[in-house]
Amino acid sequence: MRKEKADYRLYVREIHDSLADGRVLLAARRPDGGANATAIGWGCPGVIWSRPVFVALVRPSRYTYELIEQFGEFTVNVAPPSLKEAVTYCGTVSGRSEDKLAKCGLTAAPGLSVSAPIIEECIVHLECRVVHTNDLVPDNLARPIADMFYGSGDFHRCFFGEILACRAEANRA
Repeated sequence: MRKEKADYRLYVREIHDSLADGRVLLAARRPDGGANATAIGWGCPGVIWSRPVFVALVRPSRYTYELIEQFGEFTVNVAPPSLKEAVTYCGTVSGRSEDKLAKCGLTAAPGLSVSAPIIEECIVHLECRVVHTNDLVPDNLARPIADMFYGSGDFHRCFFGEILACRAEANRA
């Protein structure tokens, strides 16, 4: 699959639909130079501070959270429907204990603009550098949402990643 530089705005709807469909992997660099990825269903591309950004929500209990905190970079990778099972697996097993990508037959490849890897088999990639973080404030969250998603109290951190590069399969847009 040949990847080409692309304008992320051409893929906003696809990213949105893929988040809702459970086909997005958030990837980060490991200290040993390897890669870790986890499934995400919440996040959004947009413009903040006159910059293109992707806001990714990650729980502090996740290994990916530690890696983003350490290196300040991540990639957003949209998987084709054929990889939905692999994405689901990556969201249910911790990268602290196993190489999820190898187990699923997924390949980490170098980013163009960040040290965080892209997932080669995915069809759209956003490369992001963190420009801001913000923790969800439990008292400011609507009670029904807090009750439904945060029974354990593991509230997300929002990572605002400036989109430095976008790549996509040739002829996608």
